[in-house]
Formats: sequence, structure tokens, C-alpha cells
Amino acid sequence: MKIQVIFYSMYGHVWQLAQAVAEGAREVPDADVSVYQVPELVPEEALVRTGAKAARDAFAHIPIAQPNQMVEADAILFGTPTRFGNMAAQMRNFLDRTGQIWLNGGLIGKVGSVFTSTATQHGGHETTITSFHATLLHHGMIIVGVPYSEQRLVNMTQITGGSPYGAGTFGGVDNKRQVTENELGIARFQGRHVAQIARMLVLGARQPAAG
Repeated sequence: MKIQVIFYSMYGHVWQLAQAVAEGAREVPDADVSVYQVPELVPEEALVRTGAKAARDAFAHIPIAQPNQMVEADAILFGTPTRFGNMAAQMRNFLDRTGQIWLNGGLIGKVGSVFTSTATQHGGHETTITSFHATLLHHGMIIVGVPYSEQRLVNMTQITGGSPYGAGTFGGVDNKRQVTENELGIARFQGRHVAQIARMLVLGARQPAAG
């Protein structure tokens, strides 16, 4: 069973969530988990000027995703920061290259899930994920979020990201806020939950038809 985590991160917050998502998925038997990042579109001099390059250097070793590789997966978890309530242009560009896959139905029946990072508590934490779902539905994917059996979603003792739509964190307007353990826990839960559902679907498909 192949699980892919495909993310874009500018200041490292989504990267931290991606690692936690992958950790959770690897807890499920038979899960072969791979992590990829989508190509950067921002010129390097701009990344240096904004301080993003130093953060991105931490995951420079992560391979670049190619759209066609998604066809090999049983489940894909996508991570993106928000841009005005929507996914980042880097992720949009990656998905816009999947037209031939859509035409061939290459992602139909695969599990899809999304996690995100925003600058503020009300900066698109939920709309980024729900608007992302439209693309997954066009591809015929089975969308999975984070059910309330994950008790960290109802943690009222601290400011925390995460919703029934997917894991999340807040970077702050200066991008200096760190991902919390509560948020990482939700991300691990999401990875594990998605992998468990994918495993059930894969094993079910291998069972002989009744009658």
C-alpha cells in the first residue's frame, strides 16, 4: 500500500506537519510512505530577501514531486500554506499539470486528504482545505479529514490549529510561531487515519467477489 505526502512549504511550518503526517501513516501495517515537495516558483533572491530560503534549506533534500507518480499511490496527503484563503500558487501549479491524469481517470478511487498552515487563526485555515477538496473531487478521489475521535481537536486550553477538514498550524504574521505538539498530534492522527482507510480499501479490493 503506497501513501504519498506531497507538500509545499515556504517557512517550514507545512514541512513540520508533513513529517508528522508521514510518521502517523507509517504506524499502519503495510504502509509504504513517501514524502515529496512541489517545485518552487519564487525566485531565489526573493526567498533570500524574505528569509524563506534558510527555512527551505532544512528540507532541500526532499525530492520534487512529479504529477504522474500520483497514479502509483493508494492515498495522497497534500500540504499547503494558505494564500488569501486558497492553496499556494506552487501547489496550484502542480495540480494544474494533472490534466492528462484527470482525462485518464488516474486518481479515481484514491484517498485524498489535505493539511495547511495560515498566518492567523482566521486567515483561511478551513477555506484553504475545503477549496482544495474541489480539485480532489474532480479527480474522483475519496476525501478523508480528521474525525472528532481525535480529541486534540477540542483542546480549549491553548490556541491550536486543526479542524475536521485536516491538520493545521499558525505561523504568525512574522512566520515565527512554532508548530505545537497538539498540532503535530493532529497531523500524526490524520496520517494514520488516512493510511488505515486506504488499507481497508486496498484489502477490500483484493477480496474475491461474493457469490
